Amino acid sequence: MKIYLAGPDVFLPDALDIGRRKREICARHGVTGLYPLDNVIDRGASDASLRIFEGNQAMMDACEAIIANLTPFRGPGADAGTVYELGYMAGRGKLCLGYSNDPSPYPARTARFGTVTTSSEGRLIDMHGLTVEDFGHPDNLMMIHALDSYGCPLVVPQELPADIWRDLASFEACVRLAAARSA
Repeated sequence: MKIYLAGPDVFLPDALDIGRRKREICARHGVTGLYPLDNVIDRGASDASLRIFEGNQAMMDACEAIIANLTPFRGPGADAGTVYELGYMAGRGKLCLGYSNDPSPYPARTARFGTVTTSSEGRLIDMHGLTVEDFGHPDNLMMIHALDSYGCPLVVPQELPADIWRDLASFEACVRLAAARSA
């Protein structure tokens, strides 16, 4: 089974090492991980962003599954590109797995970036008066239920790891689930 390894890990300073570690974990469990940075793209080319998109999409098309790192990235929720990739794979009926190294519910995550209060109607609202989704999930219900419908529930640790970007225990749990499905 080929698995697309989605996530904001590609933005880390040691992104290539993280990709290598993830591919090694996959191999230990008898599956093949394809990491977005495996695509060789001339980043100086005028169409580099399009080539990255096309390369990643071709990689997803070649895979039977996705493992999406949905750990909050630059805000209370998952990386937008990763969410697109998860939706792309779900839309094709492929096996979808995901993990977040932050087990906190979404309202608590949102409160880290500004005030969250209760409106006079009883809704949680942010500092702009916008409703804060509160269904007890770590992130948006669409991602949570896409995982439920097309794979396995979101994998989260019991508590926040010391290094949310380099702790791969929840990732490995997803790999074990995928390997069991392919057996």
